[in-house]
Amino acid sequence: MSEITVKIKLFAAYQESYQTPELILILPEKTTVNKLLDRIINEKPELEKWRNLTRFGVNLEFVEPDTQLNNGDEIVLIPPVSGG
Repeated sequence: MSEITVKIKLFAAYQESYQTPELILILPEKTTVNKLLDRIINEKPELEKWRNLTRFGVNLEFVEPDTQLNNGDEIVLIPPVSGG
């Protein structure tokens, strides 16, 4: 199976857990946004509480969790943000 390389921009709780503003990941072809989130939460289980509250962006557009990723995509994980 082929692989794709994607860039993930991290904010708020995701950035705090990973201690970096972005990740570069190599994923199997046909990976969905939801599968990417599964992998991230498997690596950082403390993020599980944000699973159902996180919105997703791919290449500057909001997308649904079942959106398939392509090589070179830039993914944004957007947890709820508090404050003003």
